[in-house]
Amino acid sequence: MLKKVPNPIDRHVGSRVRMQRLVAGVSQEKLGGALGLTFQQVQKYEKGSNRISASRLQQIANMLDVPVSFFFEGAPTSEGVAESFGQPGVNAHVSDFIVSSEGVQLTKAFVRIKSPAVRRRIIDLVETLGEDEDA
Repeated sequence: MLKKVPNPIDRHVGSRVRMQRLVAGVSQEKLGGALGLTFQQVQKYEKGSNRISASRLQQIANMLDVPVSFFFEGAPTSEGVAESFGQPGVNAHVSDFIVSSEGVQLTKAFVRIKSPAVRRRIIDLVETLGEDEDA
């Protein structure tokens, strides 16, 4: 029997739920409990393997204090382009990293840095380290 592949939009919406849940510091158990669900159901939503109904998405948006439209920002189009990134062909692995716990931690730490010069130096350092990995 063939394994069902999640719809790219369902996967995107789920990853945005995960990202916002992590940013808010809410566990899957806590979100599930507030929704009357198990943490396993929240996991399925976040992976995109189960679709989130419109009413449930509204509940999640209210609990995470974001508009419903937040979950669709940067959603893949029929051409597979992530619009909110402002560039065509953004790789799925970049999106996956951004919504991972490491990506959320890195983003939280980075936005706390107030100095634009320090931010620029960090970007330069990471780009240089990335180039070394390619070699």
